[in-house]
Order: sequence, then C-alpha cells, then structure tokens
Amino acid sequence: MARILAVLIIILTTISCSNQNGQDMSIFKKIFGKKETKKEFTQEEYDKDYELKMAGLEYVLGKSHNLVGHAIIPFDVGGAVDMYYFPNGIKGTGFATMELLKPDGTGPIPNRLGTYELVAFTKLDYVQDTVDTNPFNLIERHICGILTGIGFYSFQAKLEPFETCELPQNEGEPNLCLIFDEYKPDGKEFKIGGKKHGLLLVMEVHRDEMDFAMANGTGKLIEKLKEKGYYPYSDLDRESVIK
Repeated sequence: MARILAVLIIILTTISCSNQNGQDMSIFKKIFGKKETKKEFTQEEYDKDYELKMAGLEYVLGKSHNLVGHAIIPFDVGGAVDMYYFPNGIKGTGFATMELLKPDGTGPIPNRLGTYELVAFTKLDYVQDTVDTNPFNLIERHICGILTGIGFYSFQAKLEPFETCELPQNEGEPNLCLIFDEYKPDGKEFKIGGKKHGLLLVMEVHRDEMDFAMANGTGKLIEKLKEKGYYPYSDLDRESVIK
C-alpha cells in the first residue's frame, strides 16, 4: 500500500507564484522549517552550476524556452520557485525547478534517487501571452504553487517515487491530491556535470485516483494513467481513470 505523506501545515498560506513576465501575484510567506546556516558559494560557482544543470535538464526534457518565470521574492528566502519551461520534449510543456540543488549537490533530503529537482507537465503548449485568463497561464501558476509547496517540503521529509501526498490549500478549499514518480524517459538520467541526480515527477490526480493509489499502489494507478495517455500531465480537465 502506498504511503501517504500528509503535508502538515499549522497555518495555511496562499502560495505565490510568478507569471511569465516576472510579476508577483501575491506575497508568499515561507511555511516550512527553521533557519539554518547556509554554505556560501561564489557567483562563478553558481554560474557554472546553472550551465551544467540546464544542460542536464535539457538532455532529459528537451530544449528549454529562453524565457524564465522569475519570482519577485526568491525561493531561497521564502518566495516561489522560478519556473523553467520545456516545450520541446514530449507533447505539451514541461516545468522544472532549478533551485533545490546547490552547486555542491546538496538539496532536498535524499531519496532513493539521491538529491533531485522537481518536474511537472501540462498537455497545453507553451504560450508567451501573459493574460491571466489564458489557459496556459492558469495551469502554469497552479503548477508553480504545487512545485513551491513540495519544494519547501522536500527539505523537511524524504519524498519517494510512488508515494502520495495531499497539499493543503486555503481554508475551505480541498487539498490537492498528488503522486510522485521518478522521471527518467527512455532511461535518460539527469546529471549535473558527471554527477547523477534525480528528477521527481509531481503529478496532480483526482481524489478517487489517489484513493485507488493508496489502496492498490501508485504503480497500478500510473499504469492506468499511461493507458489513457494522461501520464505525466497534471491537467485535471479529464475523466478519472477509476470506474
């Protein structure tokens, strides 16, 4: 039976995400963890790490878009993750974080993949239009919120592929239902330079789908999602695969 990781938040907060032109939509309050002494890196180290990390992501996800959705408040001090877009891999658009792993390879609590970055997908094609009601922008902001919340949580708990997770929202709103999986298409491994890391897929699913995963194993749910062509997308404008 798949373990469920309940994200315990005493004060529910609204997760702030950037839109594509970098405008902040609301103030984000960091919700997890204690302040820790951080190792300092030089700008040269950050620049080299960025170059190698992007090369590793593009090897797995395809060429990235040249625009980045920057958060006004950086993730490192409690803001949202920056959003990196990958429209040249599988159909639709991939999203990835680049701020969880530090230049020395440390990051989230290591799982069986080691340390990792997060990825998620929408079936929608990337659009540069910044109108808030554009369907792509709506899912982009939604996924940004998910990756931000899970990004913070990844430093507090070990998150493993095939686990399930509920991500609380504002008071009165239902929790989001998420599943995790290793993302390694065609056996392609995510490396930064010569060092292997992991890509943890975060996928939103319907409530009855997560209940099925908890009862029967997340692997069984993923099989059903793949059969219908819904994997690895987080779009929920579809029918549940559970009948």
